[in-house]
Amino acid sequence: MTISERLFMIMQERNISIPDLSRMTGISRHTIYDWQKKNTNPGADKIMLICEALNVTPVELLSGKRENNIGIKDASWSSDGFMVTLINQCQDLSEEKQKRLLAYLNMLQNAKE
Repeated sequence: MTISERLFMIMQERNISIPDLSRMTGISRHTIYDWQKKNTNPGADKIMLICEALNVTPVELLSGKRENNIGIKDASWSSDGFMVTLINQCQDLSEEKQKRLLAYLNMLQNAKE
């Protein structure tokens, strides 16, 4: 399986469209469509952007082997689309609201249950 095939398989599993990936990474839709149509692979300069957006390790994207890497959440946790929805909604917030959301998340992490 090629890198682009693996990329589109992950996107399909997570219900992420080409426009979604474009917004998440800053990579043009045209470039992503080319990877799909021409079955070409993303360049090295795009791999880390894709990995960060999809919350996968480079090893997983390049080889298909799943692993938990430092700072990367288990990819299965985000496969239900929760992370995609959260990221999309956060991107639509103003910078001020994003800061408020981060402060709220920090408060929740530090709160006693």
